[in-house]
Amino acid sequence: MKRVFSGVQPTGNIHIGNYLGALRQFVELQNENECVYCIVDMHSITVPQDPKELKQHTLDVAALYMAVGLDPKKSILFVQSDVSGHAELSWVLTCNSYTGELSRMTQFKDKSRDKESAPAGLFTYPILMAADILLYDTDIVPVGNDQKQHIELCRDIAMRVNNRFSNTFVIPDGRFLKEGAKIMSLDDPVSKMSKSAENQFSRISLLDDENKIKKSIMRATTDSEGSIRFDTVEKPGVSNLLTIYSALTDMPIAEIEQKYEGRGYGDFKKDLVEVTINALKPIKERFDEIRPSQDLIDALSDGKERAGAIAERTMKRVKDHFGLGF
Repeated sequence: MKRVFSGVQPTGNIHIGNYLGALRQFVELQNENECVYCIVDMHSITVPQDPKELKQHTLDVAALYMAVGLDPKKSILFVQSDVSGHAELSWVLTCNSYTGELSRMTQFKDKSRDKESAPAGLFTYPILMAADILLYDTDIVPVGNDQKQHIELCRDIAMRVNNRFSNTFVIPDGRFLKEGAKIMSLDDPVSKMSKSAENQFSRISLLDDENKIKKSIMRATTDSEGSIRFDTVEKPGVSNLLTIYSALTDMPIAEIEQKYEGRGYGDFKKDLVEVTINALKPIKERFDEIRPSQDLIDALSDGKERAGAIAERTMKRVKDHFGLGF
């Protein structure tokens, strides 16, 4: 079986873009692969976090992992900071990386723009991501296209080390998520939906109540044309809503266009509100069962042990190759 690794930051609620673009594919992958899914809390502290909130959000994400269908008996679910190998391997990889290649990372450029200085953790973020992946001898990394550059860096570092010490790392391949599931911001449909956007109505989170879902969709940007058709260039707002409708119902976009031919945006949005509420209801109900339960803690404890065992084997190999320890 191939081994899959991926992770989600515990900063804010997971939104439907994360769910439709990534988590549903995580669930599919666990049926035919050995999957390792992490809550990457160490990545989140590249910016200041409230410690109590971070702990709660970490458990929220873990519960949502399970609520959307990740099975802790099929997949390893754990918290990044519970396995010390992530930080340990990150330092080894840092010593085998170059400032030039890190400075070319577009996400660092975007996040540090207009700042006199940026946190060093933001600069070395891609190395910790590479450590996350390489620590588990990962074959497949399911990520969005915005992470493609980071996957390429991970592969470059792994091959660099392997050229010096053969068979140190498995070289991972990125599995880039289906473009059709790319969900855009509701208020700015040329930008990706984001957990950190200032406007709360620009996104729909998996735990939003029905009133918030309704307001977000009814306020969503469309256009003045009035026709419901898919055209990402001329009609990005309507196209985004059609993508959401299609992804939540598995109805082809062409059928949705036909269904609403001659009807206005009001009818379409009202129906999309109902579709979204119905799709998210079982996830929220399952989350409410899991979040306060001992099953959640037990799953993370078991995941820590299983992930730690794999990480320990990898770190022993790395240390032997680099001459670290006795």
